[in-house]
Amino acid sequence: MTVNFVMDLARQSLVTTLLVVAPVMVVGFVVGIIVSLVQAVMQLQEMTITFVPKIIAIGLTLLVTGAWMIKQLMTYSVNLLGHFPEILGRGM
Repeated sequence: MTVNFVMDLARQSLVTTLLVVAPVMVVGFVVGIIVSLVQAVMQLQEMTITFVPKIIAIGLTLLVTGAWMIKQLMTYSVNLLGHFPEILGRGM
């Protein structure tokens, strides 16, 4: 197992993580900003109001992108399992 191989595995894991997490994070961020703007315009000081819209939006995002996320994770897992002999040091 070479340094390049380890760096490639680390890069693949980080890219896969960012791809899978990005839709949920972006939707949560956008909904949070919109709710904060509405609260500022209406002069509401209640901090718990942001939770319900965020939970609903993130739940809908998971429903819409869930199959794609699972496909990405399965592709990464199959790739990682295919490299197990190299990881264990027996495949060179």
